[in-house]
Amino acid sequence: MAPNMSLFTINAIIILNADDGSRVFAKYYTSPHHQGGAHAQTPASPYADLKSQKSFEKGLLEKTAKQTADIILYDNRIVLYKAESDVMMYVVGGVDENEIMLYNVVLCLRDSLHLLFKQSVDRRTILENFDLVSLAIDEMVDDGIILETDPTIIVQRVSKAPTQDVAQLKGIDLSEQGMNNLAQFGKAKLGDWLRQGL
Repeated sequence: MAPNMSLFTINAIIILNADDGSRVFAKYYTSPHHQGGAHAQTPASPYADLKSQKSFEKGLLEKTAKQTADIILYDNRIVLYKAESDVMMYVVGGVDENEIMLYNVVLCLRDSLHLLFKQSVDRRTILENFDLVSLAIDEMVDDGIILETDPTIIVQRVSKAPTQDVAQLKGIDLSEQGMNNLAQFGKAKLGDWLRQGL
C-alpha cells in the first residue's frame, strides 16, 4: 500500500471552555481525497454535521479533563491539546499523521495567542478578539494543510495597526469637501514647487 502523500494533516482545531465544555472556536477540515479506494462508503468528513461535532467535542473534553499528557488517541484520531486558564485547545489529526507536526501546531496556537493578547489566554479574551483568533488559525492551517508554525510570523501577519498611526488618521476628512480641499492644497503646493524650480 502506498504511503499517504497528501499535505492534508489537520482534521480540526477546537477551543473549548474547560468548565462547561461549550464551544469557543471550532474549525473542521475535510480531506480533498477519499481514503480507502473507489468503492469506499465512508463520508468525506466523519464530523459533517453539528450533532456529530458536538458529540465528539463533549467526549473529547471528558477524556482530557483530568489528564496531564499532551496527546491522546480518541475516536481513531490523534489529538494534541493544551490547557490555558479556562480553555482547552485541541489539534486533531488522522491516526497516521506525524505527532510532532501536530504538536508544533498546538504550541504555535498557544504561543500566538499569548503574543497577540499580551496577557493570559482565557475564554473572555478569545471571544472579545475572535477576529484575531480566526485570522491566526487561518494563517497556521488552510484547509487542513499546515502553512506556518512560527508564532512570531503569525502575530506579525494578523496584529492590529499601532494606535499612534490610527490617531493620526482620525483627523483626515474623507468627505467630498475634504477631498476638494485636498486637491486645492495639492495644486497650490505644485504651483509653488514649479515657481521655485524655474
